[in-house]
Amino acid sequence: MFTGIIEERGTVTAIAPSGDGVRLTVRAALAVSDAQHGDSISVSGVCLTVADQGPDWFTADVMRQTLDMTTIGALAEGSPVNLERALAAHTRLGGHIVQGHVDGTGTLVEVRPGDQWRVLRISLPAELAPLVVDKGSICVDGVSLTVSDVSDADADAPWFEVSLIPETLDITTLGARVVGDPLNLETDILARHVQRLLRFTPTTEGGSR
Repeated sequence: MFTGIIEERGTVTAIAPSGDGVRLTVRAALAVSDAQHGDSISVSGVCLTVADQGPDWFTADVMRQTLDMTTIGALAEGSPVNLERALAAHTRLGGHIVQGHVDGTGTLVEVRPGDQWRVLRISLPAELAPLVVDKGSICVDGVSLTVSDVSDADADAPWFEVSLIPETLDITTLGARVVGDPLNLETDILARHVQRLLRFTPTTEGGSR
C-alpha cells in the first residue's frame, strides 16, 4: 500500500529478459536504505517486489501482464522513474490510498504552462472515465494528484486534467513529460469498489437501481 507521495527519483540501470517478463534494476539509494528482500516499492506507480539489492540499487521481476498494462515495458537503461516505499502504519497519509495496481495507461495530450503551475491534460480509456471525478484523487505514474477538470460524460475521447505545483514538477518525472508520452493510471480504489458493487445491485422493474 502506498500514498502517492514520491520519495525519490530513481534511474533504471538494467533491463534483462526473464522468461516472458523482465528483470528490472533501479538505482535508488533512499528506497533501499531500509529495504529487505520481498519488500514492495512503487516504480512509477507499479508495485514491484525487491528480489535483490545492493547499497544503492534493487532488482525486481516484472511479469508479462504488468508489461502489457503499464509503461514499464517502454523503460530503457537511463530512464528516470518515480519511487515510493510501502506505507508504514505509523506514517501520515499525505496523499491517498494507492495500491500500485495500475488500471491502464493514458496519454499526455496537452501541457499548459503557467508562472509556477503546470496543467496536464491526459487522455484515458473509456472504461476508466466513470471512475475519475472533478476534485477526486488519481495516481499518475505513482504520483497522487487531485483532478482539476474532467471531460463531459458523453465525450468521444475522455480526458482529465491535473495541476502540478513546483514541488511535483521538481521531484517527480512529470515535470519532464511532453505531449504524446504514455502515463500509468490508477483510479481511486473506493470508486472501483462502488462500481463493482453496483453491478451486483438488482434493478427495479422500471430499470433503475
